[in-house]
Amino acid sequence: MISVVIPTQNAQETLTRCFDSLIGATVHGVVREVIVADGGSTDDTLFIADAAGAHVVPAGKTRALQLAAGAKAARSDWLLFLYPETALEPGWDVEAEAFMGRVPLDRPRAAAFRFGLDDFDARSRRLEAMVALRCWLFKLPYGNQGLLIPKRLYNRLGGYRDTATEDVDLVRRVGARRLVMLRARAVNKAEANACALRRRALTILHALRFPTGVLARLG
Repeated sequence: MISVVIPTQNAQETLTRCFDSLIGATVHGVVREVIVADGGSTDDTLFIADAAGAHVVPAGKTRALQLAAGAKAARSDWLLFLYPETALEPGWDVEAEAFMGRVPLDRPRAAAFRFGLDDFDARSRRLEAMVALRCWLFKLPYGNQGLLIPKRLYNRLGGYRDTATEDVDLVRRVGARRLVMLRARAVNKAEANACALRRRALTILHALRFPTGVLARLG
């Protein structure tokens, strides 16, 4: 059913957690293969991937090139793009399988997961709420929420482009009408997430040609 594509570059600290979240889906036959598209890791990333039984493919240095290389190697009809710092919560595969079963062949759709953080403080809850609002208003999930998409739709859209906002670029081409937000969460490490999301938001605003003076004040 699904080929999971994980882009990596020295991801040893988080990759095992990501793999663990895929075990149940692999046992149930929902995940058929896991592809690690690596940009030249020098830590234990490749050892971890090999021990987990993942298929490793060499890729470029940028995350966009890694995602594209992984998709090219995938053999399943569905692709799930998942960052190594992201773990899907238990039961995600049941919801994903139900979603895939409802998608008509002539009207392909994609899906992303709710954003979550593995911390219990109020700041994490506020950040989760902000992301939920963004997804509700704009149907604009980021790559750390995963992207489940039929391979035929991915190919029709031209796949990932090598840009700094490759995940947003692809989601915009999918379009709000073809994107479903699933209930299951994609849980990310809380450390540095606030800063990372802030930098990402500024990058996207820059790509949308917001005035540099405005960006400087926001930064």
